Amino acid sequence: MAPQIVTLTSPNGRSTARILTGYGFNCFEYQAEIDGQPYDVLWSLPGFESGELRPSSSGIPVLFPFPGRIQRGELTWEGRQFQLPQNDRTGNAIHGFVFNRAWRVLEATSQRVVGEFQASIDDPSLLELWPADFTLTAEYELLDDRLVSNFTVANPDSKPLPWGFGTHPYFRLPGETAEQRDQCRLIVPVAEKWELEELNPTGRRLPIEAALVGELHQGATLQDRQFDNVFTGIQPTENSESALTTAGGRRLVTVEFSAPVRELVVFTPPHREAVCIEPYTCAPDPIRLQQQGVDGGLNVLSAGEQMVIRLIYRIG
Repeated sequence: MAPQIVTLTSPNGRSTARILTGYGFNCFEYQAEIDGQPYDVLWSLPGFESGELRPSSSGIPVLFPFPGRIQRGELTWEGRQFQLPQNDRTGNAIHGFVFNRAWRVLEATSQRVVGEFQASIDDPSLLELWPADFTLTAEYELLDDRLVSNFTVANPDSKPLPWGFGTHPYFRLPGETAEQRDQCRLIVPVAEKWELEELNPTGRRLPIEAALVGELHQGATLQDRQFDNVFTGIQPTENSESALTTAGGRRLVTVEFSAPVRELVVFTPPHREAVCIEPYTCAPDPIRLQQQGVDGGLNVLSAGEQMVIRLIYRIG
C-alpha cells in the first residue's frame, strides 16, 4: 500500500504542496507561481510517492536525531556504546532515523498539516540505537507566497537527549539543458567550512577563500562547480537566509532560518537537475567532535524540555 499523502492548497489557490506522511513526512512537491507562471520549487524522482525509492533523494527529507554522517556508525554517550546502521556508501551512519519511517498525522486541514514521530511509539527498536527516547513534531503551513515549517524537538525520557536536526531540500533548477541550469546562482551567507575527510568532519574549521566568500554572498554560479560542503560561520542578518536565483539575479526561492541553525550544507547531486541547501543545527557527528574538545553544535535536552526550529521557503 502506498504511503498516505496530504495535499495543501494556499489561500489564493495558486500554490500546492504534497507531504508524504507515511515515508518520512517528506514534502516532496511544492508548486507555486512566479510572475504568473507555474513553478516546481522542489525536485523529486518520478514515482517517489510510492515510498519505494531512496528516501533521502527527493523533496525535503527530515534529518533527525542527527543530520549528516556518524563515522562508522559508532556512538559513545555517557559510557554507553551504540552501533548505528552503516547505511551510506562508505560505512557510516547517515541522516538519522525519521526520514524513511511512517509518521502519525495529528492534524490536517487544507492549508496545514502536523505530524509526529516518537521513537518509543513509532519504532521502539530505535531505543537500542540512541541514548534516549525522542519526539519530533513537524508542521507545514502553505501561505500564498511561502511554505512555513516548524519542527519541535522534545525529550519525553528521564535521560538527557543529545540531538541534531537538519533538512535536505532539493531545489529544482529551471531550464531545459544542463547549460541553462548551471547559470543559476546560490546566495549562502557563510564565512567558514568544516574540513572533511571522506565526508566526515576532522574538527577543523577553515576560512573560505575570499573570492568564493564574495561570490557566495552575492550569488555563486553553479557552472563547473561540484558542491558537497558543510559551511559554517553564518553571517547574521535580520532574517538569516539563503537563496537560489536565476543567472540575472531574479530570486526563485529564499530559505529563511534562525537559531539554532548554525551550519549550511550545499550539495549538487550528480544529475545536476537540482541543488540542495541544507540548514543544520550542528556539524555532522557532533558527539564525536565534542568528545574531541570541538564545538560541533551538539544540543542536549533534559527531561521534559523542547526546542523549536523554524524554516520558511519564500517564493520570488
